Amino acid sequence: MTTRLILIRHGETAWNAEHRIQGRLDVPLSATGVWQAEQLARALADEPIDAVVASDLARAWLTAAPLAARLGVAAQPHAGLRERSFGIFEGHTLDEIAARWPDHFAGWRARDPAWRMPEGESGTEFIDRVLTALHEAVAAHRGATVAVVAHGGVLDVVYRAARGLAWDAPREHVMANAAINRLTATAPPLALAIESWGDVAHLEAARDELLA
Repeated sequence: MTTRLILIRHGETAWNAEHRIQGRLDVPLSATGVWQAEQLARALADEPIDAVVASDLARAWLTAAPLAARLGVAAQPHAGLRERSFGIFEGHTLDEIAARWPDHFAGWRARDPAWRMPEGESGTEFIDRVLTALHEAVAAHRGATVAVVAHGGVLDVVYRAARGLAWDAPREHVMANAAINRLTATAPPLALAIESWGDVAHLEAARDELLA
């Protein structure tokens, strides 16, 4: 049976705006992120969503909470949907990483799935973890519609898996905060198909309302 997925990146954090690596650090939503989560919940309130599954990191969980409340369901935490562990890079901007650890920065940018930044996860470990978590969510909700709230890196993995793109293929997609991405999925084995990606019309309409 086909499961419909509404895949969502968490709302904005202050560190997103600063281009600072978050990884496993539990950074909360900014005021903008809270607003985005509210507009997301408003946009999806009337959809027949059966379950909400979210990363247990605060920025994803706080994005999922208003939606779950509107739908009248309990959000389900899943640690497998956490962002990639970036080890020593966490808490630093891209410029800081490039200056402090140029060799490690080059290794990361080369996108070799077997490479692991110090104290972090390799690409292969991250990909396997994310796809296992998504497989579990799909298998647990066959034939249902599930909102999955996670992180930019998680969305990147899912997009590449659905399109059959290699880990080091150029990025052709955007993982916008609080955008709506729609997919269909079956499992086992996990098979994904993208219906639409990067829909931010709900955020744009809400901004227009504020300016009217």
